[in-house]
Amino acid sequence: MKNARIVTLTALAAVAALTLTSCSGGSTANGDGDGGEAEVAAVTDVSIVVPADPGGGWDQTGRALSQVLTEEDIVSSAPVTNVGGAGGTVGLAQLANEKDPNTLMVMGLVMVGAVETNASAVRIEDTTPIARLTDEPLVVVVPADSKYDTLEDLVEDVADNGQSVTITGGSAGGADHILAGLMLEEAGLDGAEIAEKLNYTPNSGGGEAVPLLIGGKVAAGISGVGEFAQHIESGDLRALAVSSEEPVPQLPDVPTITEEGYDVVLTNWRGVIAPGGISDGEKDELVRVVTELHESEAWAEQLETKGWTDAFLVGAEFDEFLTGDIEEVTATLKNIGLVQ
Repeated sequence: MKNARIVTLTALAAVAALTLTSCSGGSTANGDGDGGEAEVAAVTDVSIVVPADPGGGWDQTGRALSQVLTEEDIVSSAPVTNVGGAGGTVGLAQLANEKDPNTLMVMGLVMVGAVETNASAVRIEDTTPIARLTDEPLVVVVPADSKYDTLEDLVEDVADNGQSVTITGGSAGGADHILAGLMLEEAGLDGAEIAEKLNYTPNSGGGEAVPLLIGGKVAAGISGVGEFAQHIESGDLRALAVSSEEPVPQLPDVPTITEEGYDVVLTNWRGVIAPGGISDGEKDELVRVVTELHESEAWAEQLETKGWTDAFLVGAEFDEFLTGDIEEVTATLKNIGLVQ
């Protein structure tokens, strides 16, 4: 067992000197104090943007949001639109031009990393944070007939043979990519060696990694437990380890990465943001809608069914968490050689 060093990117880092914009403009819920602004109308419809292709964790989150919001009559309609590409940054750029304030975009740790690795002109700081919703561990898997029996087998092969060992997962710079880099760092590689040896094939969503794995096109894959669980249960994939502190209920017999000798804990959070420049009243209305969703039994059932952990945060707490997470993820990507 190596010296214990748990890396948890979902923990709140010291608040950086960044300011997440939630700019006021237009009408506000309670006026501007001078009596010149009308109250914001209650939200009755929302648009949900998933900045990834269908099948992955963001898509599952967006469709669960839509289902609960409408079935619980929190809103009348909540259509979902997929805008995939570049770890969510294509969708993020579209959100920057969105004129409808009642728009929620699914995002999370993956987008935080993708903004850095893609040098995105539009940043998360240019949007309006609404809520953190869920937290999910990742799982490292291999094809059913893989030569790797343990996580150590896989990590040592990458360390020894570099680019000949291909690992797939979600977008470049996202949670899956970061986890691969952290495990190699724990195996003793420095940032330059990781950048040289790690052959990571990104996908716009975790769902796209499945056919590559089952077809034997790659050596291993990393994604959220919910995205791989059914394929593990069917026997098409074998799980080597999960990235949480403790084993997960969906895969109770799968060890943690720490138990396998690499002291890294990394969970993938997901949440929602809105366009930048909306008023305080418009933001408050979206927070109200998402809070009602969170308090419903239907949402609790979604969490249980999909194996997501409730990680709900809104308001200043989410703003501060997001600021800290951006700083911490950026530093980690630099440390493990994924960005300069």
